[in-house]
Amino acid sequence: MSRLLKIEGGTVYDPANGVDGLVADLWIRDGRIVAAPASPEVRPDQTFDARGYVIMPGGIDMHSHIAGPKVNSGRKMIPDMKRNGQTISRTAITRSGTIGPAPSTFATGYLYSTMGYTTAFDAAIPGLLARHAHEEFADTPQIDKGFYVLFGNNHYVMDRIRAQEQEQLDAYCSWMLSSIRGYTIKLVNPGGVESWKQISRMSIQQLDSPVPEFGVTPRDIVRELSATADRLALPHSVHIHCNNLGIPGNWQTTLHTMQSLEGHRGHFAHVQFHSYKGDPNDPRSFASAAPELVDYVKAHPNVTVDVGHVNPGKTLSMTGDAPFSFYLRHIRNNKWFAADCEQESSCGVIPIEYRPEKSLIHAVQWAIALEWYLLMDDPWRCAMTSDHPNGGAFYRYPEVIALLMDRELRRDTIRKLPHQLTSRTVLNDIDREYTLQEIAIITRAAPARILGLRQKGHLGVGADADITIYTPDRDRRKMFASARWVFKAGELVVDDGDICRQVFGDTHFVAPHYSEESLPGIEEWFQNHYTIQFSNYAISDDHFASLAAAGQM
Repeated sequence: MSRLLKIEGGTVYDPANGVDGLVADLWIRDGRIVAAPASPEVRPDQTFDARGYVIMPGGIDMHSHIAGPKVNSGRKMIPDMKRNGQTISRTAITRSGTIGPAPSTFATGYLYSTMGYTTAFDAAIPGLLARHAHEEFADTPQIDKGFYVLFGNNHYVMDRIRAQEQEQLDAYCSWMLSSIRGYTIKLVNPGGVESWKQISRMSIQQLDSPVPEFGVTPRDIVRELSATADRLALPHSVHIHCNNLGIPGNWQTTLHTMQSLEGHRGHFAHVQFHSYKGDPNDPRSFASAAPELVDYVKAHPNVTVDVGHVNPGKTLSMTGDAPFSFYLRHIRNNKWFAADCEQESSCGVIPIEYRPEKSLIHAVQWAIALEWYLLMDDPWRCAMTSDHPNGGAFYRYPEVIALLMDRELRRDTIRKLPHQLTSRTVLNDIDREYTLQEIAIITRAAPARILGLRQKGHLGVGADADITIYTPDRDRRKMFASARWVFKAGELVVDDGDICRQVFGDTHFVAPHYSEESLPGIEEWFQNHYTIQFSNYAISDDHFASLAAAGQM
């Protein structure tokens, strides 16, 4: 018979169910939250005394880079960061590893878990390399996983858009997502990556400039694929990394991209990196456009965002936007890596360091992220991310939480940064402080809602029993850095900040319907353009099951 667990007397923050600091009990059976027994004679098999503790749903990171070939390339590129970084010691339960901007698969799971996170999505996987990502997921414990599939520079997609073959476009996206077990449609610098690969070698991409050889524009790609995502009723909308990331003046590109949705749903990733005023040819003009973009998002409920904040220190730029890595390479004169994925995408990796105390640009980036969080009066459409590891490692989220909850801490920090910062941003004028309920929204409830994960991000009856219990502390960074207890699918996996049980979560994916009649056209195109056989592209049910089984061993 399954065990019945009780978490007793904790202070619960469950925004999805309107619970804001209510002392209550939670009951768990078979990995789900259940109603309290009708009879007082029913006793739990185990009780956890949570009186005086803070209870939230398990954290959800909806935009990170934790698997796939580019992550492995990043791991190889930074031996110095590994040598000088912290380590995870081997125990009877855990494997050893190093902590850095690109931790190993198992270290990633451990670090998320001890922070109180139970789900994370990789933000950019090419279909051709999805098998590799799933194999890494099978080696990543403690958390549920999923990934978004790159479509924004896919040759077949651009051909279908040019030919105005809507049904075949939808069928291809459905086939791709189903075949490789992806979660939604991802656009990275739509059309711009392909333009850069062909002729331009320029980072700046105009939204209405046709992609060479294809005759479609970035605006066309955004409009048509956002419509496809809605027609397929994907739980998460098209997930957009805009053109001109990191370029001064790119806020206009971001605004026009939001407008190009034409009412369809759209999620805008790491929006901090797309919120810059200024002249592209004059870095000294760098300033914040967050207030203008926030106003647009407030007025358009079809748009959601994650922030992509930056933290001081060394990290990796790791992206499906090779033109941006090429741009950074010339600014930083650093080692870098770029790779092409035939017919689909490219990627770039380059070590970077944020020094806001020395660099005005880095200080403005740091401030813009906080502006996004604090100016969005509807936190349900704004998720916490650092675009791990691009803006900093995910395990530094507690530092950002502390800044959001303490305006004096923000102002003390601003005083240590370049004095021109206050004229480039409005951060110093914002008095708002986040509450624990709002932190629970941007780290849990909002990501679950944006992703369409109905059984996550809340503590109602029927929800997955992904539960985090924190020790209250006025030092919010300390409080959120290490959980007292964490339950994954009803199993206690973290006890007093330490991994006490290794488990392997589920992989989330979609399988939208498509007509078998569409496959011959896809297969013919595939055989003419790819270097692998069509039959080898999809991940078979048996192989996927074997990966899941391997993860449980």
